[in-house]
Amino acid sequence: MNIYLTGFIALLVLVWAGMLAVSGLGANSLPWAIYTQAFYLSGLLAIGLMSLTMVLATRPVWLERPLGGMDRVYRLHKWSAILAGVFAAMHWLLEDCDDLIEDLFGRHGHPLEDHVGGWLHELREIGEELGEIGIYLVLAVVVLSLLKLFPYHLWRYLHRAVPLLYLALAFHAAVLAPSHYWSQPLGPVFGGLLAAGSVAALWSLLGLIGWTRRVRGTIVSISTPAPDVVEVVCQLESRWRGHRAGQFAFVNFDRWEGHHPFTIAGADQGDRRVTFMIKALGDFTRVLPQRIAVGHRVTVEGPYGVFVRPRRDSQARQIWVAGGIGVTPFIAWLEDLHVNPDASLVADLHYSTRNRERDPIVPRLETLCADLPGVSLHIHDSQAGRSLTAEHLARLHDATRKVEVWFCGPRRFAGQLRRGLTRAWRGRLRFHQEAFEMR
Repeated sequence: MNIYLTGFIALLVLVWAGMLAVSGLGANSLPWAIYTQAFYLSGLLAIGLMSLTMVLATRPVWLERPLGGMDRVYRLHKWSAILAGVFAAMHWLLEDCDDLIEDLFGRHGHPLEDHVGGWLHELREIGEELGEIGIYLVLAVVVLSLLKLFPYHLWRYLHRAVPLLYLALAFHAAVLAPSHYWSQPLGPVFGGLLAAGSVAALWSLLGLIGWTRRVRGTIVSISTPAPDVVEVVCQLESRWRGHRAGQFAFVNFDRWEGHHPFTIAGADQGDRRVTFMIKALGDFTRVLPQRIAVGHRVTVEGPYGVFVRPRRDSQARQIWVAGGIGVTPFIAWLEDLHVNPDASLVADLHYSTRNRERDPIVPRLETLCADLPGVSLHIHDSQAGRSLTAEHLARLHDATRKVEVWFCGPRRFAGQLRRGLTRAWRGRLRFHQEAFEMR
């Protein structure tokens, strides 16, 4: 689990423990005390993680650098949502265990509930109803999000309802939280999380996520360099702020389908033209060539990401590894080197392909690398029995020297390389991976 997510959970537990140290267990018998605090802690963690999920969904650019890119922001968003669902389920199950605890240990020692009247009592009853319904729906959304077979265009509309569910659960948490929470240090933390999550939810419902980075444009060129790859060139309006080689953008070709992330396949030439190389990997991308044409209007939101050409590190060898369509950011890097030469750069680019002779990317890479003496190109043809492995890289490069590996390609391939290279370089490896996965 991500270290930041672990730290966030630890912080909530620490604040809760501080509150407990001041206010006590709140029950006369140990079984009821354990049950009660487990119930409240699971609820605190659930709504805290839901709040974090909502904030991360707004695509906060200021978190890109500390977290390592928008791809990792979204990975954190995904896992915080999953864990929120786990703690919400635990909270719900504990609520239903009340009768079981009473049967086992009796009613004696049950903590006294806050007694309120008037409009606050009515709000609590509404909060209870909203909480129960909201937890069921949140769990359903989490499960469907994990089922990749569930169509994206349907999941997208389901996902857009999550801010409403969050607001219902935030109301549930606010009106049903024990009154002494608000007089403890936990109060500002708890209230801050609810406020931040609620603002993020409203921001999402109003369609304002990424609006300052959205630019309209027109498709000016479409080509198919390979049977399963379409290359789309877009001319953007003057609001486009430019991009760094290796960054990506969210592209909306169809308002009913929504936006999809694609790496910008080229260096910034200052003409507000961006190129996307899109491989047919899903329902939408498989039919994309038939749904667009020159002159088609698009919306591009970005740029995002920190998978950009590294600054020269004299202590580390640069190894760039691309698998399939993962070569896109490296093409942008190479083009950028032609525009902005770096005489000190020494790097090895490894491109893994299924068939070298039929792959149109290979000649393009050879042309780009021909005028870059510092970049050595290695082509790995799996059909010819020359698959790229960690063992091969370790034999080819000096494993006694510090190395930086930049990888973009299939996730399983990345995992195999990372494990093998970690064993080979033994503490001298830094592994950078472009890993944006929005679902």
